[in-house]
Amino acid sequence: MPQYSDYIYFGDNLETFDYFHQQVQDILGVDLKFFDSFEAMDMYFQEQEGQFFSVVFYEKSKSLSKDLSQLKKLVQHGKDTLLILIGNDLSRFEKQSYFEAGITNTISPRAHADVFESIRKYIRLYFEATTQTEKFETANTSFPQIGIPLGKRLFDIAVSSILILLLSPILAIVYIAIKLESKGSAVYKSKRIGSGYYMFDFYKFRSMYPDADKRLKEYMALNQYADAALSVNHRAMTAMISDTDAQLFTTDELRDVLIDDESVVKSSESGGRQKKAAFFKLEKDPRVTKVGRILRKYSIDELPQLFNVLKGDMSIVGNRPLPLYEAEMLTTDDSVERFMAPAGITGLWQVEKRGDNGSMSDQERIKLDIDYAQHYSVWMDLKILYKTFSAFIQKADV
Repeated sequence: MPQYSDYIYFGDNLETFDYFHQQVQDILGVDLKFFDSFEAMDMYFQEQEGQFFSVVFYEKSKSLSKDLSQLKKLVQHGKDTLLILIGNDLSRFEKQSYFEAGITNTISPRAHADVFESIRKYIRLYFEATTQTEKFETANTSFPQIGIPLGKRLFDIAVSSILILLLSPILAIVYIAIKLESKGSAVYKSKRIGSGYYMFDFYKFRSMYPDADKRLKEYMALNQYADAALSVNHRAMTAMISDTDAQLFTTDELRDVLIDDESVVKSSESGGRQKKAAFFKLEKDPRVTKVGRILRKYSIDELPQLFNVLKGDMSIVGNRPLPLYEAEMLTTDDSVERFMAPAGITGLWQVEKRGDNGSMSDQERIKLDIDYAQHYSVWMDLKILYKTFSAFIQKADV
C-alpha cells in the first residue's frame, strides 16, 4: 500500500521541466523530481518500490520504440505508477501504442494551469480507486460479490447473456459499419467509477471520428451562439482546448465538452459549482459520424455495456457509472451514497420523463440515485426495465 505520492519528470527538455515544476508546485503543492536518465529513474523505482504512489510525467521522445520499451519497464514496477505522456500531435497509431504501453493520459508541454488542476483531481481519484481495488484484492473478494447481491447478479448474467446472443447480428453489423465509415477502433474504452468507487473499463461503440479532439478548434466557427463581443474569449479558449484540455477526455466524451468565457467544463458537471452560460453549442455536431448519429438516436452505442454486465463491472439496472473527473466531485456526504448501488446501463432517473429530455437537474438525479441505492430490488429493477423498454419503443416510433 503506497504511503504517499511521489512526482517525477522524465525527459531532457529543461525548459519544459521548469514550466512543469512551477505548475506542479503551485497547483499540486508538491515537488517534482527530475530524471534525464532512464537507468537512474529505473534504479530509483527499484529502491523505492511499494513505498510511493508515483506519478510520472514522461516526455515523448523522437523514438516511439524506445519510449514503448521504457514505459513497459516502468509498468512492471506495479500498478501504483500513474504515467502521463507529455507531447502533442500524436497519430492514432502512436496514441494506441502509448496507451497500450501504460500511458493513461496526455498533456501538452505548455498546458494551461486549468489542465494541471484537472490533472490534480484525476490523480486524486485514481489513487482512491487504486486503494479501493487493493482493499478488495487483499480481502480476496471480487467486486461483484461485494457490490451486487446474488439474486441480482444471477439476473444480470441471464439477461446479458440472452441479449448478447439475440443481438449478436446487430452487434456485428454495427461493428462493420463503424469500421467501414471511418478508421479506428469500433469500440472504445474509458475509465469509469461504479459501485464503491470501483474503477473499470467502460465499453461503448465509437460514434465520433477518431480525430474529434483536433476538430474542436475548427468547429468553434459553427457555434450557434457566436457573438462578436465574445470572439476574443472564444479565440483564447479555442487555442487552449486544442492543445490541452481536449487531451483529458476520451474521443466520445468530447461530445459533452462545453466552452464558456472562463473555463472548459462538461455538460453533466456536478458538485454545486456555478458556471456562466456555456457558449459552445453545435446544432448538429460534425464530429459525430453518420453511423454514430443513428447509434446515439436509438442508444445502440450503449450495447457493448452488456459485456460489462456479463463481467460483473455493472448491472443491467443501477446508477450510471461516472467518468473520473465527475465522480471526484461527488465525494461529499450528501452524494456519496449513490455509489453504494451497483452501476447500471439504465436506472431510475433515466426513466423519469424529465430525465429523458434533459431538464432534470444534477441534484435531482443524485437524489434519485440515492433513492435507488436505498431501495433497489429485483421487482424495482423489473419496473425500471419495463419503463426503459416502453420509452425505447416510443422513441423508435417517432
